[in-house]
Amino acid sequence: MGEQAAVNTRVSPVKAGTSPRPVRLGIDVPMLLSVAFLLGFGLLMVYSASWQPSMLREEEPAYYLINQLKWVVIGVSGAAILMYIDYRRWRKYIVPIMLLMLGMLVAVLIFGEMRYNSKRTLLGGSIQPSELAKVVIIMYLAYWLTAKREVINNIKFGLFPMAVILGLTAGLIILQPDISATITICVLGMLLFFLAGVEYKQILLIFLIVGVLGALIIAVSDTGQMRISQYVAGLQDPATASLHIQRSIESVVRGGFFGVGIGKGSTKFSLPVSHTDSIFAVIAEETGLVGAAAVVLLYLVFMWRGLKIASHATDFTGKLLASGLTCWIVMEAIINMGVMVNLFPFAGNALPFISAGGSSLTMTLGAVGLIFSVARVSSREKQEQEGRSYGAVVNLRRGDRRGRVSRSHGSTGIR
Repeated sequence: MGEQAAVNTRVSPVKAGTSPRPVRLGIDVPMLLSVAFLLGFGLLMVYSASWQPSMLREEEPAYYLINQLKWVVIGVSGAAILMYIDYRRWRKYIVPIMLLMLGMLVAVLIFGEMRYNSKRTLLGGSIQPSELAKVVIIMYLAYWLTAKREVINNIKFGLFPMAVILGLTAGLIILQPDISATITICVLGMLLFFLAGVEYKQILLIFLIVGVLGALIIAVSDTGQMRISQYVAGLQDPATASLHIQRSIESVVRGGFFGVGIGKGSTKFSLPVSHTDSIFAVIAEETGLVGAAAVVLLYLVFMWRGLKIASHATDFTGKLLASGLTCWIVMEAIINMGVMVNLFPFAGNALPFISAGGSSLTMTLGAVGLIFSVARVSSREKQEQEGRSYGAVVNLRRGDRRGRVSRSHGSTGIR
């Protein structure tokens, strides 16, 4: 009896240590909840803001809502697939994907339908390649900068090739013309170049080049000059701003603190593209400062968790990919909301997860899937590392013969 007790006392800790540990799925719950709330709230606001545009198209009042639901299903399904694919596998396919994206941008210039004095879409407006370009350029630069990390501070191998990559992509987009997407591509390139650890003198040189090119684009673009002049006029006196900005500011003022109620806003009837680029103004009117602040808070949660995932990534590519995609989505939100209150010159950036539109929504959800992929890979590798460490501890305990209790002398002590 005593000997059996001695053996059981010694063996029980090993059995307890081999009990199943909790499985980490690698899904960041706060980020998942922030995306879910933004999607759900976005569907509600799209329906509220789009029934008049739906009727103007001679469709049912829920036309844009049903269309948005379709893209939500497609986008969420795509995000789930991307989440379960190791993001490092895309490295071998990134060059063909980049070429495909450039080919689509060229196709827009040749076959695109002219709308609002620009060619931006294919297949009757259902595909907008500039949205795909934003995700692809982040992916390409993440892999490329990782490969060039050792020579990134050499201008011949770092700055010049990156300028060619960004210049080709941005050049095709500016020909549409799409100034806001062009600026977004350039800013994303500079951001990733900075995160890759390039010297500050090159960052300053990039700022100088982009500033000069931006000034030239605005100087030769009638649309750019008009937007800058309207922006300056709106800063001096909101009553002299563009009609679009006047209506959006009116929506914010009418909304007050708690809003007029969802579906009860009236400014949306005179607000251009109320269900797409201007939907934040509808949110401000119908849910007030409280609702608008809640939306901002959700984007802040998304940014916090995305950068957290990037910081925990196990490789440099994962860090660049997660941080780049997170910053892109948050930047789009900041620009959209800032334009509605005349903090920035007018731009055509959609409000991520909320604005109606298939290309923007699917690309944004695809980016979320890639961020979750980085999180899953990091969690899996951490779990495997912990498993190896635990296995080493168990093996050491099994191989330690000195810890055994002597059968001839230990029984009386245990009793």
